[in-house]
Amino acid sequence: MNIPFVYGRLADADDFTGREQDILRLKQNLTGRINTTIVSPRRWGKSSLVHRTLEVIKSESEEYLTCHVDVFNCRDEESFYRAYMNAVLSAATTKMDEFVALVKKYVGSLGPKITLADAGAAMEFSLGLDFYEHKYSIDEILDLPEKIAVEKGKQMIVCIDEFQNVENFEAPVAFQARLRSHWQKHQNVCYCLYGSKKHMLLSIFADYEMPFYKFGDIIMLQKIEREVWADFIVKRFKDTGKSISRDLALSVADKVECHSYYVQQLSQLLWMLTEGTASEEALQVAYQQMIDRSALLFDNIIDGLKPRQISFLVAIANGEVNFSSAAVLRKYKLGTSANIKNLRKAVLDRDLISIDAGVTSIQDPVFKQWLLR
Repeated sequence: MNIPFVYGRLADADDFTGREQDILRLKQNLTGRINTTIVSPRRWGKSSLVHRTLEVIKSESEEYLTCHVDVFNCRDEESFYRAYMNAVLSAATTKMDEFVALVKKYVGSLGPKITLADAGAAMEFSLGLDFYEHKYSIDEILDLPEKIAVEKGKQMIVCIDEFQNVENFEAPVAFQARLRSHWQKHQNVCYCLYGSKKHMLLSIFADYEMPFYKFGDIIMLQKIEREVWADFIVKRFKDTGKSISRDLALSVADKVECHSYYVQQLSQLLWMLTEGTASEEALQVAYQQMIDRSALLFDNIIDGLKPRQISFLVAIANGEVNFSSAAVLRKYKLGTSANIKNLRKAVLDRDLISIDAGVTSIQDPVFKQWLLR
């Protein structure tokens, strides 16, 4: 069965919609060697945007080598350098013998261990290094993209996902300073840095005192407009022999506040409940199913919070604005007004809220509804 809506994985080809202007801007940046940071809350489609833009770039020119580094599981500098080096070397070739030659040429002094893992239809390279004995070669690793790009006569685009994780490394500011000291000198490499924690990324790239301040262009990703989502939903239903009215498609987008992940999920659930034409009743069922499927995740989030933190989230979900007022403090049992700053910081650090133009809101629209219920 060809299900026309996807979530939880990269959206490409017919599954990708909107973002035409974002793709154009990012493409112009990356091909123009303008380092770029993409900032938005989680699950708004940053990875899909980067993936789609790289596809466009590679389809239009053979001049570019593209590299993707995911540092989600990197807990220290060593694991970062290993993931970075492996991704850069793998981007330079898909042939095992050439890969080995590149390893020997550029990092042979590190005494690397090369393993070849069968990842299904494709072969995947990995590298094992002992950095404790060869810390002097870290500078060589950071310059690898530039060296390879120059040798091959191409431009390299290095994309690093979950970049905010470097904030958790030991001595994170010194580490970031080291990265920038190398990357800003590269003439044949462009860097695209993004992640899923908006406030952490902004602290890295928008703080005057941080090494990555003014590293390049910052794209503040916005939500895809409801009208665009409606066109997409109507088309995907039609492509699979089903139908949905434009008004109902707009309701799908509105129910989840145009949140990319949830628009795709709710559309998929509604599509699966629809035989011919989607109905309002089926949408209500689909919406409840979506909340129910997220309940265990939300339970785990709540289990990790203190009672006043939970009450503070409920106050936000209810649309309260003046959290320090006597009425709000009393209604939600938040204690004194002095508690509000700490409560806000605690849930912000957990990426549960967003603060835009002084307005505090629940970041996840389905979590918000779950709290209210």
